[in-house]
Amino acid sequence: MKVPVLHQTDIFHHHADPDDHWDLACQFALAYTGEIDLKGILIDYPPAADFFGMDCGDPAIAAVAQMNYITGQAVPIGIGTERKAGSDDEALKIAKEKVPGSGLNLLVKTLREAEEPVIIHIVGSCRDVAIAAKAYPELFKRKCGAVYLNAGAGSGDILEYNVALDPYAYSVMFDLPCPLYWMPCFHNAGKMEIGEYGTYYHFQQKKILPYLSEDVQKYFAYALGRVSDQRWLTYLKLPKNDAFLQAHGNLWRNMWCTAGFFHMVGKTVTSEGIITASVSSEIKPVFEFLPIEVECEKNGRTRWRLTDKCTERFIFRVTDINAYENAMTEAMKNLLMKLL
Repeated sequence: MKVPVLHQTDIFHHHADPDDHWDLACQFALAYTGEIDLKGILIDYPPAADFFGMDCGDPAIAAVAQMNYITGQAVPIGIGTERKAGSDDEALKIAKEKVPGSGLNLLVKTLREAEEPVIIHIVGSCRDVAIAAKAYPELFKRKCGAVYLNAGAGSGDILEYNVALDPYAYSVMFDLPCPLYWMPCFHNAGKMEIGEYGTYYHFQQKKILPYLSEDVQKYFAYALGRVSDQRWLTYLKLPKNDAFLQAHGNLWRNMWCTAGFFHMVGKTVTSEGIITASVSSEIKPVFEFLPIEVECEKNGRTRWRLTDKCTERFIFRVTDINAYENAMTEAMKNLLMKLL
């Protein structure tokens, strides 16, 4: 059966960081190949222009529309709230407002109508998921199969970007009435390096871009080029700009979330970058999830430890630091090449 999935993201156009466009393409590739039923895309409300020095555009509706067109899907979109909850009472107050067309409504409607428990991927702010969880705890308990949380750091005192967006909402994730797969963005807070308990890796875009279909290359060119023409469909019909793609192929892209996409469909990645559902003494994955006991304060500070207990809380771990980056790059390439 297809895994029902809702993808929460801070994907903007013009982008602050286009890693979200790569993540979105991965989710659509899994939907295109029939491994997931992509129920919706919940996009963050853009943060203030001075937040962490980020200058974000509006929610990248065009990116989702392009992927819908390329893959023949009809995945709906919701826009998140701009209001921070800060407390349980404030979360309940925001939920009662029931803004038509909001990301919160999309999330609640998706869970209510789902025949099977839904997997939620968080690759941006936790705000709307936290508000929904506080307002509808029984719904989450019955209909949320798991949450993949791409935020935070395995150690260190600096708040990672996604946590700093809304520390209270981040803390709510660790009390959800469903399994939580925690994917810290960094092993050590603030250090852009591959580490044991961090998902971070980076790749040179020419290792993937030239191998993709023309439509998918133009999808990335539209985002990477910060194209201001709103005719997103017309852009897909234009000849691709080889010089632009070659120039951007030389640039490096920071990534974090890829492993969770494979894990949710029962797959892993070998040190050679092979996507596989089987693990044996000869085939060893480059990542795993380990059970933990974890506490998170409302200010976003976490404390965790490995455990043998059944806590429904798991942490991401790199099992082969030397192979991890190349393996994830190769696996993402193989996945995105399926988008014709």
